[in-house]
Amino acid sequence: MSAATQTSDIINANLAAVEAHFHSEAVNEVEAALDLYTDDVVWEAPARGLRFEGKRAVADNYTQMFAKMADVEFETLQRFATADRVVDDSVVRFRLTGEGYLPLAAGTQVEMRLVHIFEMRDGLISKEIGYEMWRAAG
Repeated sequence: MSAATQTSDIINANLAAVEAHFHSEAVNEVEAALDLYTDDVVWEAPARGLRFEGKRAVADNYTQMFAKMADVEFETLQRFATADRVVDDSVVRFRLTGEGYLPLAAGTQVEMRLVHIFEMRDGLISKEIGYEMWRAAG
């Protein structure tokens, strides 16, 4: 197998892992999403000053986050990868159902531009950084 073919295979595996991760999030299957992380994963949302290390801490964050969101819709604008990174640019729309996730009132319809940079290792996500740009919609 040529080096170019190996690199292409790695890139395709990285894209597939991130796609499966987003699918698991969309249907609120936190445990399935966690299967796509390394054990030492780091999850960050710099705009909100959040950083979690390890699968359990990330799982706890997801559980709290998704408990405050309803009617979640993802729209992928673009996604591309290298052998060790995946970049995803999306718009996420949802309704806040609880306080504390964003500085907006429960019931607010939110539109968020969300740019992710995923660091990949052996076909798994080793770091997820989400750059969030949100606003009340409507």
